[in-house]
Amino acid sequence: MKLRRLLSFRHWSVMIGNIRRYVFSSEVSLLDKLLFLVPVIVYWLFPLDLLPGLPFDDIGVTMILMGWFTSRIQRKHPTL
Repeated sequence: MKLRRLLSFRHWSVMIGNIRRYVFSSEVSLLDKLLFLVPVIVYWLFPLDLLPGLPFDDIGVTMILMGWFTSRIQRKHPTL
């Protein structure tokens, strides 16, 4: 069941919408936003990569961090 959800386009489209809402929300602290944004930006810009020249690992790391960030914010702000 969980694997099916991870491969679902609907799941990721909802998660991307949640990320956008959480990053631009004034209720989410700047520290929480930076805990998501800084590692993603650093991984995309850092020259040493698992697959140099290919964005697949960058996208994978971003998706993992998106899942972690959305679950963290949903626990901290269940009404958001």
